[in-house]
Amino acid sequence: MRLTRFTDLALRVLMRLAVAEGDLPTTRDVAAVMEVPYTHTAKVVARLRRLGLVEARRGRGGGLALTAAGRAASVGGVVRELEGAGDVVDCDGETPCPLRGACVLRGALRRAQEAFFAALDPLTVEEMVAAPTGPLLLGISGRGGPADGGPPGGRAEGP
Repeated sequence: MRLTRFTDLALRVLMRLAVAEGDLPTTRDVAAVMEVPYTHTAKVVARLRRLGLVEARRGRGGGLALTAAGRAASVGGVVRELEGAGDVVDCDGETPCPLRGACVLRGALRRAQEAFFAALDPLTVEEMVAAPTGPLLLGISGRGGPADGGPPGGRAEGP
């Protein structure tokens, strides 16, 4: 199974927002950290908002935040929603496969796809950012995590 770039970026956006801890990064901030075009990130954020996983707060000090539903969302459910529940191979497409009625491969691919989703189902967005991933994300997001020499929580000590 292979994820589209859209789904890959959506999962990374959710992970970045899961470690935000009160910080409200903008779509531009997230795009810069993930090193992807702003327009692509904006489309991903719009889709995550429609799914109720992310909220955008407007105005000064605004930005993106993960909703409670987003934090608790099953990664398998998110991937299913973004990738669609279609078959791995389109046997009934514009030119239907002549073997589709008696093909053993079709069933095996369907089972493989379900096993793929089943492996992701128990994992939540919040669990994706458990150590060591969360601290690393804080570092690459410029919040002073261990990846750039700061403390593990991403916050500097002192006044």
